[in-house]
Amino acid sequence: MKVSVLVAVYNAEKYLHQCLDSLIGQTHQDLEIICVDDASTDGSWRILQEYARRDSRVIVMQHDENKGHAHARNTGLEVATGDYITMLDSDDWYSEDAVELLCREAEHGADCVLFDVMYHDDSSGREWRYEYRTDLHEFTGLEAFGYSLDWSIHGLYMVRSGIHQAYPYDTTLKSYSDDNVTTRYHYLFSKSVRRSNALYYYRQHSNSVSHKLDSSQTNLLIANYMVRQTLVEGDFPMALLALYEKQRWLNLIGIHVLYYENKGLFSDEERKKFEDCFLWIHKSIDTSLLPASLKCKFGYMPFKGCYGLYRMQVFLYTYFRRWFYRLKNSIQFRK
Repeated sequence: MKVSVLVAVYNAEKYLHQCLDSLIGQTHQDLEIICVDDASTDGSWRILQEYARRDSRVIVMQHDENKGHAHARNTGLEVATGDYITMLDSDDWYSEDAVELLCREAEHGADCVLFDVMYHDDSSGREWRYEYRTDLHEFTGLEAFGYSLDWSIHGLYMVRSGIHQAYPYDTTLKSYSDDNVTTRYHYLFSKSVRRSNALYYYRQHSNSVSHKLDSSQTNLLIANYMVRQTLVEGDFPMALLALYEKQRWLNLIGIHVLYYENKGLFSDEERKKFEDCFLWIHKSIDTSLLPASLKCKFGYMPFKGCYGLYRMQVFLYTYFRRWFYRLKNSIQFRK
């Protein structure tokens, strides 16, 4: 079984040796390691060329301008010839038997095989496992899609090449589209998804995009909308759409609250981007599919057809929540 590994690289010379060493040292030898340098300005390209000279399985490509990880991975995807395809971020690494363990599970007919994710804190060296919120070892594609909505299962996996070729990485958004669009499609169109013991070491550090608060938060809502359209246009169960509308609603409320808590940090242009997106997403959600428990809960009432009431509700909910936590912390401090 041949496996293609996509490695998007941008200014990763600090971590790149560990990343690539973990790949060329795999116990499963039938590998294609496709590295795409996304116009790095450090020594990453030189390191990639060194590994390509040492190991014929390493294929290196280079962008003339920085286009982002999704574009870089798609460049690699275009030349991938493996039966299955997976990826590795250039600051992460695999255990030496990771691909072998993935292939063992794939032999049972799985379209997707999940890694066992180990987080690694870059500053302290502390490591801890991703905790699944389900005991299932094997899922249907629809089940995996459902479990991924609240990240009861994660989005790091190996997928059958035909599915990945049909659904490449989304490049319409700078952030949030990998997990929230591409991963969801791969699960949705898989017949079988299995878990494995293959360790993926996922480095946590302050440079991670997900740790930054800016107007790109709206990309999550846009990514959710894109997948929603696929569910509406496809022949998928209404229960799945209802589950997804609930998650879209929770994401809208969560980001709207986050916006109000940090509104002073944003420019007028960013605030307008947030407000326009909130209005659009609020209109797009089929609130008839939301559970009654949310419709009757303060802070989550949809007020369909009256965005002004919805907006005032979220503002008041944010204000009272902040007041409550301040009061709670004050009481604990006095004790």
